[in-house]
Amino acid sequence: MSAPDTREALLQAAESLLRSKGYAAFSYADLAQEVGIRKASIHYHFPAKEDLGVAVVEAYVAGVVQTFAGIEAESAALADRLKAFAGLFTAGNRQGRLPLCGALAAEMAVLPERLQILTRRFFLLQIDWLVKVLDEGTRRSEIPRGTDTRACACQLLSQMEGASFVGWVLEDACRFDTAILLRIAGVEEA
Repeated sequence: MSAPDTREALLQAAESLLRSKGYAAFSYADLAQEVGIRKASIHYHFPAKEDLGVAVVEAYVAGVVQTFAGIEAESAALADRLKAFAGLFTAGNRQGRLPLCGALAAEMAVLPERLQILTRRFFLLQIDWLVKVLDEGTRRSEIPRGTDTRACACQLLSQMEGASFVGWVLEDACRFDTAILLRIAGVEEA
């Protein structure tokens, strides 16, 4: 495996371990076994576990930003955008994985400071995006004027993160009811 391929394999395996075991519960030995390399080889790419965690979160966040742009490009309707947002959580749930943001938040007390900062930024990124699409929905009269879009965005994200944890704990493909998200947002479906 070439160095770029090894680095990418490490990032993917580390993301999977973060979303299934948590940051504190996996080691470089776990990662080496998963990827099929020696532990020393991991240190070539990521000298410390914190460096690996930061790289995983940064890559994941970049993917989420692209996904959000794709959602916006695909549909202008608020209901469709919220359904697509819910679909991101549903996909992870089907794979038996927690959302990365939630998995990290559950361990905030033990995360290195750089990961704590990135985790907070990641939550804010999602909330800010939801506020943006909710504000657009308000301008298009898809939701009632006067809706506190920031509070609504926090509730929407909380609903999806919480449902993900319940589904994960119960080892069940917990049903994500997008109608609930639409009701939280005040969207009247046609």
